[in-house]
Amino acid sequence: MNSLPKIMVAPNGARRTKADHPALPVTIGETVATAVACHEAGAEGLHAHVRDDAGAHVLDAGLYRELLVEMRKQAPKMAVQITTEAVGRYSPAEQRKLVHDVVPEFVSIAVREMIPDDPSSEVRDFYSWTREAGIAVQHILYSVEDLGRFYRMVEMGVFEGHEHQLLFVLGRYAEQQESAPSDLDAFLATKADASIELELDWGVCAFGHRETDCLAYAISNGGKARIGFENGLWNRNGELAADNADRVRELIAAVSS
Repeated sequence: MNSLPKIMVAPNGARRTKADHPALPVTIGETVATAVACHEAGAEGLHAHVRDDAGAHVLDAGLYRELLVEMRKQAPKMAVQITTEAVGRYSPAEQRKLVHDVVPEFVSIAVREMIPDDPSSEVRDFYSWTREAGIAVQHILYSVEDLGRFYRMVEMGVFEGHEHQLLFVLGRYAEQQESAPSDLDAFLATKADASIELELDWGVCAFGHRETDCLAYAISNGGKARIGFENGLWNRNGELAADNADRVRELIAAVSS
């Protein structure tokens, strides 16, 4: 399984639009151009969402294939992770179908979205297939309860093997969606207390104005970072960032100082 990039840019997400920031990419051309600029700024990977003609988030295999082709042409050294984010619109079966249709190198899947109840045989078969296909699944965890559920899925054999990729999401359900570096501590404590020994390649994304501080704290604790307009629009000084590459440059400066 390929390792997570140290810094991955998430330039648009599922919900924000150009009304939130004019430099937020919507089309595939804009997303690829943003990825190239962020790669030049120091990002090694792209967390990708695609939008339809109306600018809405969609799980469209054809659009993802088009994006992957363009990324191979214009940013061949950049890893590309597609999302399966449901946004209250897509079912677990539709999320699984997207991954089957695209067969990406990297994919992110929220545990609470894919396995809201006891895991079905379809869910077990899906995760087993991703492992056989060499697809790096990053499990999205919004809370320490989600992390506990991840460990239970490992114990139950739903998530096979000892190597796994995780994303700890800070601030998604906090007041005003504002995160703080200390939000990571509960995740790290739960991981340290786990009774199962696993090789975890983990990263963090953080909502709000303190995104840079949260991600720098994650890196200082051995983690990796996902940064960009999906989660934060602001630099440390409180001002709106110029674009996604501006956010990448600030994080690199923060961890290098």
